[in-house]
Amino acid sequence: MWAKAPVGDVTEMAERTAADRRGFLADGLRPVECTACGTCVLVKKSSRHQMSIQWQTPTGSCPEYAAQNKPGALLDTCSKLRASIESLVAEGLLEVPDG
Repeated sequence: MWAKAPVGDVTEMAERTAADRRGFLADGLRPVECTACGTCVLVKKSSRHQMSIQWQTPTGSCPEYAAQNKPGALLDTCSKLRASIESLVAEGLLEVPDG
């Protein structure tokens, strides 16, 4: 059976929801520079297999993306940027929660 939350809890719930959203979108992001072209992105590794990348510049600043001439949202990660990220992980400079 469902019970409605007391009215006083609505504001607290909204604040916790906003904090969760900020945490999901921004916490743990670290700047990473591609060793091939120098493009800087923000990266978060949530597990060994999952990563989030937030571009700080247009994806056209990456030669590999620019050569494909497609919107960045339709492309997988640049292979050289992925190698740069994985190199930092291997060196222990980019944390992966599950090791």
